Amino acid sequence: MSRIRTFAFVALLCALVACDVARQSDKIQSYQATGEVVEVVPDQGQVVIDHENIPGLMPGMIMNFDVPNPAVLAKLRPGQKISFTLEMRDRSFRVVDASVLEEGDGAGAAGTSGTFALANTPDEVAPDFALTDQEGRALALADLRGRYVLLDFIYTHCPGPCPILTGIHVSLQSALPESISERVQFVSITLDPARDTPAVMKAYGEARGVDFANWSFLTGDPDTIDRVLRSYGVGAGVQPNGEIEHLVMTILIDDQGRIVHRYMGLEHTAAAIRSDLEEALAQG
Repeated sequence: MSRIRTFAFVALLCALVACDVARQSDKIQSYQATGEVVEVVPDQGQVVIDHENIPGLMPGMIMNFDVPNPAVLAKLRPGQKISFTLEMRDRSFRVVDASVLEEGDGAGAAGTSGTFALANTPDEVAPDFALTDQEGRALALADLRGRYVLLDFIYTHCPGPCPILTGIHVSLQSALPESISERVQFVSITLDPARDTPAVMKAYGEARGVDFANWSFLTGDPDTIDRVLRSYGVGAGVQPNGEIEHLVMTILIDDQGRIVHRYMGLEHTAAAIRSDLEEALAQG
């Protein structure tokens, strides 16, 4: 190989490596933030933080985050004021480092008592609900007996995690073979009934490629929605800026209305849920 051709090959290889590095850096973004620890759940690898505004990412709210490093999770306690590094990787938010600024009293963020129940053991039977879908039709969980239900909680004006969660489930929906798809119903319950009318929720689903053949977006009056959210331990609170404090949670319910799995945060993949579905269907 001539020196010119060798130089050209090396230059091309370096360019390809540089492009790959650039793509990887685009996928992983880090943000510095501060907030108060509300709850720590070691067995889920989760922390709930009442965080301040994170410039360029999301406004202040209460939200749960994955903490992949057990050493970081181990030093967190409810009530602590912390600074933390939040890493965004494609479809997930991870707290990868944290420093305690103030120990606090161990009580968690003010006004959150009873709102979040991340550490609670789920009941065997999923709490029933009766709400209204994107077409204005009544739908109750009891109506879905005989089908597996993948239930999540979102709101259409959500600045970050909700569209990501919906995207994961759209990927799952499109990947399921007909033999499984016909036995599964996707259900998304709004956290923001004041703004999320049936028409608004339908537009949200359409914009994200949802197939409404087996996906229902549900809303209702605020009191009814509040009871449903509390029954599932999700909790929701509207902040002065209009954003919703909430946990990111997905629940798999079997064809008899029993809770099979709870998926916390955004770390679960479409492939992982499909595997759980296939296993549950095989056992059922």
